[in-house]
Amino acid sequence: MPECYDLIVIGAGPGGYVAAIRAAQLGKKVVCIDKRAALGGTCLNIGCIPSKALLDSSELYSVARNRFARHGIQAKEVNLDLPTMLKRKDGVVKSLVDGLAYLFQKNGIQIVTGLAKVEAPGRVAVKKPDGTTIHLEGDAILLATGSEPAAVPTLPYDGTNIVSSTEALAFDKVPAQLIVVGAGYIGLELGSVWARLGAKVTVLELLPRILPGMDTEIATLVQKSLTRQGMKFHLETKVLDATVQGGQVVVRTQHQGQNSEFQGDKVLVAVGRKPCTAGLGLTELGVTIKERTGRVQVDEAYQTTVPGIYAIGDLIDGPMLAHKAHEEGIAFAEKLAGKAGHVNYGAIPGVVYIWPEVATVGLTEEQVKETGKPYRVGRFPFQASGRAIAMDETEGIAKVIADQATDRLLGVHIFGPRASDLIAEAVMAIEFSASAEDIARICHAHPTLSEGLADAARAAYSGKAINVYLDR
Repeated sequence: MPECYDLIVIGAGPGGYVAAIRAAQLGKKVVCIDKRAALGGTCLNIGCIPSKALLDSSELYSVARNRFARHGIQAKEVNLDLPTMLKRKDGVVKSLVDGLAYLFQKNGIQIVTGLAKVEAPGRVAVKKPDGTTIHLEGDAILLATGSEPAAVPTLPYDGTNIVSSTEALAFDKVPAQLIVVGAGYIGLELGSVWARLGAKVTVLELLPRILPGMDTEIATLVQKSLTRQGMKFHLETKVLDATVQGGQVVVRTQHQGQNSEFQGDKVLVAVGRKPCTAGLGLTELGVTIKERTGRVQVDEAYQTTVPGIYAIGDLIDGPMLAHKAHEEGIAFAEKLAGKAGHVNYGAIPGVVYIWPEVATVGLTEEQVKETGKPYRVGRFPFQASGRAIAMDETEGIAKVIADQATDRLLGVHIFGPRASDLIAEAVMAIEFSASAEDIARICHAHPTLSEGLADAARAAYSGKAINVYLDR
């Protein structure tokens, strides 16, 4: 007879493993199923973590080659050892995977490796790697299977020449020419990695701008910065098809009615991601999946249209971000235990880990304009920051948007050094409904990059910053 659990979690990514741990902390008997033997899902194994490891390594390489001399450091020969760089990336992943396995053990969470299918509410079949099938029973089933790279019909993946982000994390050599299809987070991050290491990178984007959905002013600054770094952008460009000729990929495109061709060693398709629901048996059970997006419909407690079956993370509406899934995992587990789980979807940050970094939370200026409400904007350029000047990292701005009548923060957008860390203060401020003046009146240590956010906030509420002259 199948063993019975309080909670069966399908998927051990940022949403699933967090939900499993939190539920176990709250006294639930939990089993977690994943198709990989290594816990952590896409994010830890082939996504967030390995890409950030390569981004940091490639940035160090670029700084050593191009900027050491400005600091009085003479490094006449700086050479790339790509195998060692990739080995370090793999080591970072393994360390975190091992740590997660340790946490599961300490929290008494059972791990099952295999492909899961929900046979009925409270019952899951798991096909194990050896071909055998086991059955599990539980009071609640949580779907946390995440997402996978979306494909372009005219650019079918072959895993060698036309690749997804997974293969782009492990090229055996730096491509001389890399074509990136898609100018979103993933395309720009991985494009940056290989550009720093010596590839000539061309980005093809169907829309008239990069980073769709991000504040336009910030996106414009980002494009100018990446162009200076050597990346080339072709916007409003539709990919027609691609052929492999003698180890080279020829991509045919169309721009304003004119056809062109681009040739590269590799083509990275980075046009977004889609929910992983295939094989779970959801349609047969009556779980509603939205036709246009492929997302699973849930209520406020993350329950699907079938009682006892729940879903979080990339499977449901909202940004496909690991930390969003993380927060939903905690909220779900707490609600399941009768507590008050909480996710403020208006205070979820987004980060692009290029350099300088981009970080954002709340509404863009375009979204604020659409509301019709009067607002104020404060900006602070990092070229006026003492800490940024000392670091030799003066590119970018901090931008604060506040309601004109109440001064309440509506959005914060940062393009600059360590933006991924700086955004945390803005997230907290929006979470607690703070005003621009509240941020400005907090004492920020000197000299730090965070002073830039304070001055941008001061400019938003008073029209005057301290460390830069604003003529208004």
